[in-house]
Amino acid sequence: MNRIKEVLEEKGIKQTWLAEKLGKSFSIVNSYVCNRRQPSLEVLFEIAKILQIDVKELIKSKANV
Repeated sequence: MNRIKEVLEEKGIKQTWLAEKLGKSFSIVNSYVCNRRQPSLEVLFEIAKILQIDVKELIKSKANV
């Protein structure tokens, strides 16, 4: 499970914006956000860079914080 949805909500960022920055379709980004599909490590690092957070913040659950 990833925390992409939570981080986007915390930062007030739309999935469409992230999809554009990643060069991926909204459908693929939405599947990452809804945890129907997990991004590759390369994409996860790219998402973290775009969102300006440590990649660890995308993979740990709130219970582990």
